[in-house]
Amino acid sequence: MHDPDRYRPTERFGDRVDDYRRYRPGYPGALTRWLLTEAALTAGDAVADIGAGTGLLTRDLLAAGLAVRAVEPNAAMRAAAQADLGHHPGFTGVDGTAEATGLPAGSVRLVTAAQAYHWFDPEAARAESLRILQAGGHAALIWNVRRIDSRFAEAYETLLMARCPDYAAGQPHQASAEDIGRYFGPVSSRHVSFDYQQHFDFDGLKGRLLSSSYTPKAGDPAREPLLEALRSLFDQHQQDGQVAFGYDTRAWIAQLKA
Repeated sequence: MHDPDRYRPTERFGDRVDDYRRYRPGYPGALTRWLLTEAALTAGDAVADIGAGTGLLTRDLLAAGLAVRAVEPNAAMRAAAQADLGHHPGFTGVDGTAEATGLPAGSVRLVTAAQAYHWFDPEAARAESLRILQAGGHAALIWNVRRIDSRFAEAYETLLMARCPDYAAGQPHQASAEDIGRYFGPVSSRHVSFDYQQHFDFDGLKGRLLSSSYTPKAGDPAREPLLEALRSLFDQHQQDGQVAFGYDTRAWIAQLKA
């Protein structure tokens, strides 16, 4: 999972920020309500959103009245979150990593990692989460996992496998059960799954594709053939000018203990 030399996790999305902030999926409202209930949070409580990216989960936590420390090592993504959310009095952008957040010890009641933990060093991230959590604090790991449950979804998966070598090589998209267990340690975590959907016209679908770090960059000769194939796929499967991405939003939470 954690292979910084191969995957460059703190750098790999820097040239895709605009597409990422516009076209990556957010999270269902039920997720935030579940987190607040499970962690027994109330308005004003502090949360560290680790690997916050452009702030897709941070936004929902702020809307729930929480004070969010959005920890993000990628400067371009951190700047996007600051531009979108910096007006909010509960928002603080932090230049840090899961392994070294820079936050004071015992300063937050919840640590979240949404679409990010599979890039972390599990042991170092666990130690840092324990350091910044207040006694009795919780940690949550969250992913949107794209479902392959329709003819369009199957065709899209086939396109990625055929034309995105980094994807076909097995780039991590979610941590394994073993790696999730390494983070939570001896305590049992609670797990939930929510349905979530996005609907795209062709421009949205193109942006969603290009937001992924495994797709060819601008100037790569493989990029235009990929987009031509995407156009053909869209034309074949669209209904009323739209296609749908379905996700399982999966989340684990536990009271982190040494």
